Amino acid sequence: MNSETIRVLLQEDEMPKAWYNIAADFAKPMLPPVDPTGNPVPAEALGAIFPMNLVEQEVSTERWIPIPDEVRQILYRWRPTPLRRAVGLERALGTPAKIYFKDESVSPAGSHKTNTAIPQAYYNKVFGTKRMTTETGAGQWGTALALGCKMMGIELRVYMVKISFTQKPLRQLIMRTWGAECLASPSTLTKAGRDVLAKWPDTNGSLGIAISEAIEDAVVSGNTKYGLGSVLNHVLLHQTIIGLEAKEQFKKIGLYPDTIIGCAGGGSNFAGVAFPFLADKIAGSHDMRVIAAEPAACPKMTKGVFAYDSGDVAMMTPLLPMYTLGHEYQPAAIHAGGLRYHGMAPLVSHAMREGLIEAVALPQTECFAAAMLFANSEGLIPAPESSHAIAAAIRAAQQAKEEGKERTILFNLSGHGLLDLSGYQAYMDGKLVDHAFDGEDLKQSLACIEGLPKPPAV
Repeated sequence: MNSETIRVLLQEDEMPKAWYNIAADFAKPMLPPVDPTGNPVPAEALGAIFPMNLVEQEVSTERWIPIPDEVRQILYRWRPTPLRRAVGLERALGTPAKIYFKDESVSPAGSHKTNTAIPQAYYNKVFGTKRMTTETGAGQWGTALALGCKMMGIELRVYMVKISFTQKPLRQLIMRTWGAECLASPSTLTKAGRDVLAKWPDTNGSLGIAISEAIEDAVVSGNTKYGLGSVLNHVLLHQTIIGLEAKEQFKKIGLYPDTIIGCAGGGSNFAGVAFPFLADKIAGSHDMRVIAAEPAACPKMTKGVFAYDSGDVAMMTPLLPMYTLGHEYQPAAIHAGGLRYHGMAPLVSHAMREGLIEAVALPQTECFAAAMLFANSEGLIPAPESSHAIAAAIRAAQQAKEEGKERTILFNLSGHGLLDLSGYQAYMDGKLVDHAFDGEDLKQSLACIEGLPKPPAV
Protein backbone atom coordinates (compact mmCIF):
# COMPACT_ATOMS: atom_id res chain seq x y z
CA MET A 1 0.00 0.00 0.00
CA ASN A 2 1.01 3.63 -0.45
CA SER A 3 -0.23 7.09 0.44
CA GLU A 4 -2.52 7.15 -2.63
CA THR A 5 -4.66 4.29 -1.29
CA ILE A 6 -8.16 5.63 -0.67
CA ARG A 7 -9.50 2.80 1.49
CA VAL A 8 -7.24 1.20 4.08
CA LEU A 9 -8.52 -2.02 5.62
CA LEU A 10 -7.41 -4.30 8.43
CA GLN A 11 -8.28 -7.97 8.75
CA GLU A 12 -10.31 -9.25 11.70
CA ASP A 13 -7.21 -10.70 13.37
CA GLU A 14 -5.59 -7.24 13.22
CA MET A 15 -8.24 -5.71 15.47
CA PRO A 16 -6.72 -4.52 18.79
CA LYS A 17 -6.71 -7.05 21.58
CA ALA A 18 -6.56 -4.42 24.35
CA TRP A 19 -7.87 -0.92 25.00
CA TYR A 20 -5.44 1.95 25.67
CA ASN A 21 -5.67 3.84 28.98
CA ILE A 22 -4.13 7.32 28.63
CA ALA A 23 -4.29 7.82 32.41
CA ALA A 24 -1.17 5.66 32.64
CA ASP A 25 0.86 8.14 30.58
CA PHE A 26 -0.15 11.59 31.84
CA ALA A 27 2.82 13.50 33.28
CA LYS A 28 0.58 14.72 36.10
CA PRO A 29 -2.00 12.39 37.65
CA MET A 30 -5.69 12.99 37.24
CA LEU A 31 -7.61 14.77 39.97
CA PRO A 32 -10.01 12.38 41.74
CA PRO A 33 -13.80 12.68 41.83
CA VAL A 34 -14.93 14.28 45.09
CA ASP A 35 -18.07 14.66 47.18
CA PRO A 36 -19.62 18.07 48.00
CA THR A 37 -17.27 18.43 50.98
CA GLY A 38 -14.21 18.00 48.76
CA ASN A 39 -13.28 14.50 49.94
CA PRO A 40 -12.28 11.93 47.29
CA VAL A 41 -15.06 9.49 46.42
CA PRO A 42 -13.98 5.86 46.98
CA ALA A 43 -14.35 3.50 44.05
CA GLU A 44 -16.76 1.35 46.03
CA ALA A 45 -19.29 4.20 46.08
CA LEU A 46 -19.66 3.93 42.30
CA GLY A 47 -20.88 0.37 42.78
CA ALA A 48 -24.35 1.71 43.53
CA ILE A 49 -24.87 2.52 39.87
CA PHE A 50 -22.18 0.56 37.97
CA PRO A 51 -21.08 -3.08 38.19
CA MET A 52 -17.77 -3.34 40.01
CA ASN A 53 -15.98 -4.88 37.02
CA LEU A 54 -16.56 -1.59 35.18
CA VAL A 55 -15.68 0.44 38.28
CA GLU A 56 -12.31 -1.34 38.26
CA GLN A 57 -11.74 -0.06 34.71
CA GLU A 58 -12.92 3.43 35.72
CA VAL A 59 -10.17 3.81 38.34
CA SER A 60 -7.45 1.76 36.60
CA THR A 61 -4.07 3.27 35.77
CA GLU A 62 -2.94 0.22 33.80
CA ARG A 63 -1.85 1.19 30.27
CA TRP A 64 -3.58 -1.74 28.54
CA ILE A 65 -6.90 -3.38 29.43
CA PRO A 66 -7.54 -6.69 27.59
CA ILE A 67 -10.68 -6.87 25.45
CA PRO A 68 -12.68 -10.00 26.38
CA ASP A 69 -12.95 -12.61 23.64
CA GLU A 70 -16.77 -12.52 23.69
CA VAL A 71 -16.68 -8.77 23.09
CA ARG A 72 -14.15 -9.09 20.27
CA GLN A 73 -16.25 -11.80 18.60
CA ILE A 74 -19.21 -9.40 18.43
CA LEU A 75 -17.13 -6.41 17.36
CA TYR A 76 -15.69 -8.55 14.52
CA ARG A 77 -19.06 -8.23 12.76
CA TRP A 78 -18.16 -4.69 11.65
CA ARG A 79 -14.66 -4.02 12.93
CA PRO A 80 -12.02 -3.11 12.02
CA THR A 81 -13.72 -0.11 10.39
CA PRO A 82 -12.28 1.44 7.21
CA LEU A 83 -9.87 4.35 7.10
CA ARG A 84 -10.94 6.31 4.03
CA ARG A 85 -9.27 9.09 2.11
CA ALA A 86 -11.68 11.92 1.23
CA VAL A 87 -10.32 12.51 -2.27
CA GLY A 88 -13.56 14.12 -3.44
CA LEU A 89 -13.47 16.62 -0.61
CA GLU A 90 -9.80 17.35 -1.29
CA ARG A 91 -10.61 18.16 -4.92
CA ALA A 92 -13.57 20.32 -3.96
CA LEU A 93 -11.35 22.34 -1.62
CA GLY A 94 -8.35 22.45 -3.96
CA THR A 95 -6.13 21.72 -1.00
CA PRO A 96 -2.67 20.11 -0.96
CA ALA A 97 -3.68 18.37 2.27
CA LYS A 98 -4.53 14.68 2.37
CA ILE A 99 -7.79 14.24 4.32
CA TYR A 100 -8.59 10.86 5.90
CA PHE A 101 -11.53 9.84 8.04
CA LYS A 102 -12.18 6.82 10.24
CA ASP A 103 -15.60 5.57 9.20
CA GLU A 104 -17.53 4.61 12.34
CA SER A 105 -20.86 4.88 10.49
CA VAL A 106 -20.61 1.22 9.42
CA SER A 107 -21.60 -0.20 12.82
CA PRO A 108 -25.09 -1.76 13.18
CA ALA A 109 -26.32 1.25 15.18
CA GLY A 110 -24.70 3.65 12.73
CA SER A 111 -22.16 5.24 15.07
CA HIS A 112 -19.11 4.75 17.27
CA LYS A 113 -21.31 4.21 20.34
CA THR A 114 -21.42 0.44 19.82
CA ASN A 115 -17.71 0.33 20.75
CA THR A 116 -18.63 0.82 24.40
CA ALA A 117 -22.25 -0.41 24.35
CA ILE A 118 -21.19 -3.99 23.67
CA PRO A 119 -18.53 -4.06 26.44
CA GLN A 120 -20.80 -2.36 28.98
CA ALA A 121 -23.63 -4.81 28.32
CA TYR A 122 -21.13 -7.70 28.50
CA TYR A 123 -19.66 -6.63 31.85
CA ASN A 124 -23.15 -6.13 33.26
CA LYS A 125 -24.15 -9.62 32.12
CA VAL A 126 -21.06 -11.13 33.75
CA PHE A 127 -21.87 -9.20 36.94
CA GLY A 128 -25.41 -10.59 36.95
CA THR A 129 -27.30 -7.42 36.05
CA LYS A 130 -30.80 -8.09 34.70
CA ARG A 131 -31.86 -4.55 33.82
CA MET A 132 -30.11 -1.32 32.79
CA THR A 133 -31.09 2.33 32.43
CA THR A 134 -29.43 5.04 30.41
CA GLU A 135 -29.91 8.42 28.77
CA THR A 136 -29.40 9.46 25.17
CA GLY A 137 -29.12 12.78 23.39
CA ALA A 138 -29.41 12.41 19.63
CA GLY A 139 -30.23 8.73 20.06
CA GLN A 140 -27.00 7.08 18.88
CA TRP A 141 -26.09 5.91 22.37
CA GLY A 142 -29.59 4.69 23.16
CA THR A 143 -29.74 2.63 19.98
CA ALA A 144 -26.25 1.23 20.55
CA LEU A 145 -26.97 0.13 24.12
CA ALA A 146 -30.32 -1.29 23.01
CA LEU A 147 -28.38 -3.53 20.63
CA GLY A 148 -25.83 -4.45 23.31
CA CYS A 149 -28.48 -5.30 25.89
CA LYS A 150 -30.44 -7.37 23.36
CA MET A 151 -27.30 -9.40 22.58
CA MET A 152 -26.61 -9.93 26.30
CA GLY A 153 -30.21 -10.63 27.41
CA ILE A 154 -30.61 -7.49 29.55
CA GLU A 155 -33.70 -5.26 29.79
CA LEU A 156 -33.16 -1.56 29.01
CA ARG A 157 -34.99 1.71 29.62
CA VAL A 158 -33.72 4.81 27.78
CA TYR A 159 -34.43 8.40 28.80
CA MET A 160 -34.11 10.42 25.57
CA VAL A 161 -33.65 14.21 25.66
CA LYS A 162 -37.05 15.66 24.73
CA ILE A 163 -35.94 17.82 21.81
CA SER A 164 -34.21 14.84 20.19
CA PHE A 165 -37.16 12.58 21.04
CA THR A 166 -39.26 14.99 18.96
CA GLN A 167 -36.72 15.64 16.19
CA LYS A 168 -35.64 12.02 15.69
CA PRO A 169 -38.62 9.65 16.07
CA LEU A 170 -36.97 6.90 14.04
CA ARG A 171 -34.30 6.55 16.73
CA GLN A 172 -37.07 5.55 19.11
CA LEU A 173 -38.20 2.86 16.69
CA ILE A 174 -34.72 1.38 16.43
CA MET A 175 -34.51 1.14 20.22
CA ARG A 176 -37.92 -0.51 20.34
CA THR A 177 -36.92 -2.90 17.53
CA TRP A 178 -34.03 -4.06 19.70
CA GLY A 179 -36.33 -4.46 22.71
CA ALA A 180 -35.65 -1.28 24.68
CA GLU A 181 -38.17 1.11 26.19
CA CYS A 182 -37.64 4.78 25.21
CA LEU A 183 -39.10 7.76 27.11
CA ALA A 184 -38.90 11.52 26.54
CA SER A 185 -36.88 13.30 29.24
CA PRO A 186 -37.75 15.04 31.47
CA SER A 187 -40.49 12.57 32.37
CA THR A 188 -42.91 12.27 35.26
CA LEU A 189 -41.60 8.82 36.21
CA THR A 190 -38.74 10.13 38.36
CA LYS A 191 -38.44 12.77 41.07
CA ALA A 192 -35.61 14.37 39.09
CA GLY A 193 -37.87 14.68 36.05
CA ARG A 194 -40.81 16.04 38.03
CA ASP A 195 -38.59 18.60 39.75
CA VAL A 196 -37.25 19.85 36.42
CA LEU A 197 -40.73 20.12 34.92
CA ALA A 198 -41.87 22.10 37.94
CA LYS A 199 -38.95 24.53 37.57
CA TRP A 200 -38.75 24.64 33.73
CA PRO A 201 -42.09 23.38 32.35
CA ASP A 202 -41.21 24.27 28.74
CA THR A 203 -37.69 22.80 28.78
CA ASN A 204 -36.30 21.04 25.71
CA GLY A 205 -34.45 18.74 28.09
CA SER A 206 -30.72 18.15 28.33
CA LEU A 207 -28.31 15.28 28.77
CA GLY A 208 -27.74 16.39 32.37
CA ILE A 209 -31.47 16.03 33.09
CA ALA A 210 -31.74 12.67 31.33
CA ILE A 211 -28.71 11.37 33.24
CA SER A 212 -30.39 12.34 36.53
CA GLU A 213 -33.48 10.37 35.60
CA ALA A 214 -31.58 7.30 34.46
CA ILE A 215 -29.39 7.21 37.57
CA GLU A 216 -32.36 7.68 39.89
CA ASP A 217 -34.20 4.86 38.14
CA ALA A 218 -31.18 2.56 38.51
CA VAL A 219 -30.72 3.38 42.20
CA VAL A 220 -34.34 2.85 43.25
CA SER A 221 -35.02 -0.21 41.08
CA GLY A 222 -33.96 -3.75 41.91
CA ASN A 223 -31.08 -5.51 40.13
CA THR A 224 -30.59 -2.50 37.84
CA LYS A 225 -27.41 -0.73 36.79
CA TYR A 226 -26.77 2.43 34.82
CA GLY A 227 -24.88 2.71 31.54
CA LEU A 228 -23.25 5.91 30.31
CA GLY A 229 -22.36 6.64 26.70
CA SER A 230 -19.60 9.20 27.25
CA VAL A 231 -17.67 11.27 29.86
CA LEU A 232 -16.41 8.58 32.24
CA ASN A 233 -12.99 6.94 31.99
CA HIS A 234 -14.13 3.42 31.16
CA VAL A 235 -16.31 4.69 28.31
CA LEU A 236 -13.43 6.60 26.71
CA LEU A 237 -11.21 3.55 27.26
CA HIS A 238 -13.48 1.37 25.12
CA GLN A 239 -13.50 3.94 22.32
CA THR A 240 -9.72 3.87 21.90
CA ILE A 241 -10.19 0.93 19.56
CA ILE A 242 -10.84 3.64 16.92
CA GLY A 243 -7.46 5.34 17.19
CA LEU A 244 -5.57 2.10 17.71
CA GLU A 245 -6.92 0.77 14.42
CA ALA A 246 -6.22 4.08 12.69
CA LYS A 247 -2.57 4.00 13.75
CA GLU A 248 -2.14 0.55 12.23
CA GLN A 249 -3.89 1.67 9.05
CA PHE A 250 -1.62 4.69 8.66
CA LYS A 251 1.39 2.40 9.11
CA LYS A 252 0.20 0.40 6.12
CA ILE A 253 0.40 3.46 3.86
CA GLY A 254 3.53 4.95 5.42
CA LEU A 255 1.89 8.09 6.81
CA TYR A 256 1.27 9.72 10.16
CA PRO A 257 -1.37 12.45 10.60
CA ASP A 258 -0.29 16.05 11.30
CA THR A 259 -3.77 17.01 12.51
CA ILE A 260 -6.30 14.84 14.35
CA ILE A 261 -9.88 16.02 14.82
CA GLY A 262 -12.98 14.75 16.57
CA CYS A 263 -16.28 16.33 17.49
CA ALA A 264 -16.67 16.87 21.22
CA GLY A 265 -19.83 16.52 23.28
CA GLY A 266 -19.01 14.42 26.33
CA GLY A 267 -15.67 13.37 24.83
CA SER A 268 -15.95 9.70 23.87
CA ASN A 269 -15.53 9.77 20.09
CA PHE A 270 -12.90 12.51 20.29
CA ALA A 271 -10.93 10.51 22.86
CA GLY A 272 -11.41 7.33 20.86
CA VAL A 273 -9.62 8.69 17.82
CA ALA A 274 -7.16 10.99 19.63
CA PHE A 275 -5.87 9.23 22.74
CA PRO A 276 -3.80 6.49 21.02
CA PHE A 277 -2.04 9.22 19.00
CA LEU A 278 -1.59 11.39 22.10
CA ALA A 279 0.43 8.54 23.57
CA ASP A 280 3.05 9.35 20.90
CA LYS A 281 2.81 13.07 21.63
CA ILE A 282 3.35 12.47 25.34
CA ALA A 283 6.31 10.20 24.54
CA GLY A 284 7.81 12.92 22.32
CA SER A 285 7.91 10.87 19.12
CA HIS A 286 5.35 13.03 17.27
CA ASP A 287 4.02 16.56 17.70
CA MET A 288 0.68 16.81 15.94
CA ARG A 289 -2.28 19.17 16.38
CA VAL A 290 -5.19 17.50 18.14
CA ILE A 291 -8.43 19.47 17.86
CA ALA A 292 -11.73 18.99 19.69
CA ALA A 293 -14.58 20.52 17.67
CA GLU A 294 -17.52 21.57 19.83
CA PRO A 295 -20.75 23.47 19.06
CA ALA A 296 -20.78 27.24 19.54
CA ALA A 297 -24.09 26.78 21.38
CA CYS A 298 -22.45 24.60 24.04
CA PRO A 299 -18.79 25.72 24.23
CA LYS A 300 -17.58 24.25 27.50
CA MET A 301 -13.95 23.87 26.40
CA THR A 302 -13.60 27.26 24.68
CA LYS A 303 -15.73 29.40 27.01
CA GLY A 304 -16.37 27.31 30.10
CA VAL A 305 -14.24 26.94 33.22
CA PHE A 306 -12.26 24.05 34.69
CA ALA A 307 -14.05 23.19 37.90
CA TYR A 308 -15.49 20.42 40.02
CA ASP A 309 -19.05 19.94 38.79
CA SER A 310 -21.76 17.32 38.77
CA GLY A 311 -22.39 15.25 35.69
CA ASP A 312 -26.16 15.69 36.03
CA VAL A 313 -28.73 18.29 37.01
CA ALA A 314 -29.89 16.55 40.21
CA MET A 315 -26.26 16.19 41.37
CA MET A 316 -26.51 12.43 41.82
CA THR A 317 -23.02 11.82 40.43
CA PRO A 318 -19.73 12.55 42.21
CA LEU A 319 -18.21 15.93 41.40
CA LEU A 320 -15.88 15.55 38.43
CA PRO A 321 -12.90 17.72 37.47
CA MET A 322 -13.86 19.01 34.04
CA TYR A 323 -14.42 21.94 31.75
CA THR A 324 -18.03 22.92 32.32
CA LEU A 325 -20.77 25.44 31.71
CA GLY A 326 -22.52 24.40 34.91
CA HIS A 327 -24.71 21.34 35.42
CA GLU A 328 -27.95 23.36 35.11
CA TYR A 329 -27.02 24.75 31.69
CA GLN A 330 -29.60 23.85 29.04
CA PRO A 331 -28.13 24.31 25.54
CA ALA A 332 -30.12 25.64 22.60
CA ALA A 333 -32.00 23.08 20.53
CA ILE A 334 -29.29 22.48 17.94
CA HIS A 335 -29.56 19.39 15.75
CA ALA A 336 -26.29 17.93 17.05
CA GLY A 337 -28.08 16.51 20.06
CA GLY A 338 -25.14 14.31 21.06
CA LEU A 339 -23.01 17.42 21.67
CA ARG A 340 -25.51 19.21 23.95
CA TYR A 341 -23.75 18.34 27.23
CA HIS A 342 -22.65 20.88 29.79
CA GLY A 343 -19.29 19.31 30.67
CA MET A 344 -16.30 17.57 29.13
CA ALA A 345 -14.91 14.19 30.13
CA PRO A 346 -12.30 14.47 32.92
CA LEU A 347 -9.68 12.65 30.81
CA VAL A 348 -10.18 15.04 27.89
CA SER A 349 -10.30 18.01 30.26
CA HIS A 350 -7.01 16.91 31.79
CA ALA A 351 -5.40 16.61 28.35
CA MET A 352 -6.65 20.12 27.56
CA ARG A 353 -5.33 21.49 30.82
CA GLU A 354 -1.94 19.89 30.13
CA GLY A 355 -1.75 21.58 26.72
CA LEU A 356 -1.92 18.34 24.74
CA ILE A 357 -5.02 19.32 22.76
CA GLU A 358 -6.88 22.42 21.61
CA ALA A 359 -10.55 23.19 21.05
CA VAL A 360 -12.63 25.16 18.57
CA ALA A 361 -16.31 26.14 18.77
CA LEU A 362 -18.29 26.03 15.52
CA PRO A 363 -21.75 27.39 14.59
CA GLN A 364 -24.20 24.82 13.27
CA THR A 365 -24.72 26.62 9.93
CA GLU A 366 -21.01 26.26 9.14
CA CYS A 367 -21.16 22.63 10.22
CA PHE A 368 -24.16 21.81 8.02
CA ALA A 369 -22.52 23.60 5.09
CA ALA A 370 -19.47 21.37 5.65
CA ALA A 371 -21.72 18.31 5.89
CA MET A 372 -23.41 19.20 2.61
CA LEU A 373 -20.05 19.62 0.88
CA PHE A 374 -18.89 16.28 2.29
CA ALA A 375 -22.12 14.55 1.26
CA ASN A 376 -21.86 15.89 -2.28
CA SER A 377 -18.14 15.16 -2.70
CA GLU A 378 -17.90 11.85 -0.82
CA GLY A 379 -21.44 10.47 -1.10
CA LEU A 380 -21.86 9.94 2.66
CA ILE A 381 -24.38 11.91 4.73
CA PRO A 382 -22.74 12.54 8.12
CA ALA A 383 -24.40 12.89 11.50
CA PRO A 384 -24.79 16.51 12.68
CA GLU A 385 -22.28 15.72 15.41
CA SER A 386 -19.71 14.50 12.88
CA SER A 387 -20.26 17.64 10.80
CA HIS A 388 -18.36 19.58 13.47
CA ALA A 389 -15.28 17.44 12.85
CA ILE A 390 -15.71 17.85 9.10
CA ALA A 391 -15.98 21.64 9.44
CA ALA A 392 -12.80 21.72 11.54
CA ALA A 393 -11.03 19.48 8.99
CA ILE A 394 -12.08 21.84 6.19
CA ARG A 395 -10.64 24.77 8.13
CA ALA A 396 -7.35 22.88 8.53
CA ALA A 397 -7.30 21.94 4.83
CA GLN A 398 -7.97 25.54 3.79
CA GLN A 399 -5.15 26.70 6.03
CA ALA A 400 -2.84 24.20 4.33
CA LYS A 401 -3.94 25.62 0.96
CA GLU A 402 -3.26 29.21 2.08
CA GLU A 403 0.18 28.24 3.36
CA GLY A 404 0.93 26.00 0.39
CA LYS A 405 1.84 23.12 2.67
CA GLU A 406 1.06 19.43 2.39
CA ARG A 407 -0.54 18.05 5.50
CA THR A 408 -2.19 14.80 6.53
CA ILE A 409 -5.48 15.37 8.33
CA LEU A 410 -7.47 12.70 10.16
CA PHE A 411 -10.98 13.15 11.50
CA ASN A 412 -13.43 10.74 13.03
CA LEU A 413 -16.72 10.26 11.19
CA SER A 414 -18.58 9.30 14.35
CA GLY A 415 -21.80 8.28 12.58
CA HIS A 416 -24.11 8.65 9.61
CA GLY A 417 -26.92 11.19 9.39
CA LEU A 418 -29.59 9.13 7.66
CA LEU A 419 -31.87 9.52 10.70
CA ASP A 420 -31.04 13.20 11.12
CA LEU A 421 -32.44 14.52 7.85
CA SER A 422 -34.72 17.03 9.57
CA GLY A 423 -31.60 19.06 10.32
CA TYR A 424 -30.56 18.93 6.68
CA GLN A 425 -34.08 19.96 5.66
CA ALA A 426 -33.93 22.97 7.98
CA TYR A 427 -30.57 23.95 6.51
CA MET A 428 -31.67 23.56 2.89
CA ASP A 429 -34.91 25.46 3.56
CA GLY A 430 -32.96 28.34 5.09
CA LYS A 431 -34.53 27.83 8.53
CA LEU A 432 -31.40 26.77 10.43
CA VAL A 433 -30.12 29.44 12.80
CA ASP A 434 -26.99 29.85 14.90
CA HIS A 435 -27.25 30.29 18.64
CA ALA A 436 -24.95 32.81 20.27
CA PHE A 437 -23.34 32.21 23.64
CA ASP A 438 -22.12 35.30 25.49
CA GLY A 439 -20.61 36.29 28.79
CA GLU A 440 -23.99 36.78 30.45
CA ASP A 441 -24.95 33.23 29.51
CA LEU A 442 -21.75 31.99 31.13
CA LYS A 443 -22.29 34.00 34.30
CA GLN A 444 -25.80 32.65 34.71
CA SER A 445 -24.94 29.08 33.80
CA LEU A 446 -22.03 28.85 36.25
CA ALA A 447 -24.02 30.14 39.20
CA CYS A 448 -24.96 26.55 40.08
CA ILE A 449 -21.36 25.57 40.85
CA GLU A 450 -20.73 28.40 43.33
CA GLY A 451 -19.96 26.89 46.69
CA LEU A 452 -18.75 23.57 45.28
CA PRO A 453 -15.17 22.44 45.97
CA LYS A 454 -12.62 23.97 43.62
CA PRO A 455 -9.75 22.09 41.95
CA PRO A 456 -6.22 23.25 42.77
CA ALA A 457 -4.68 25.84 40.45
CA VAL A 458 -2.31 24.64 37.74
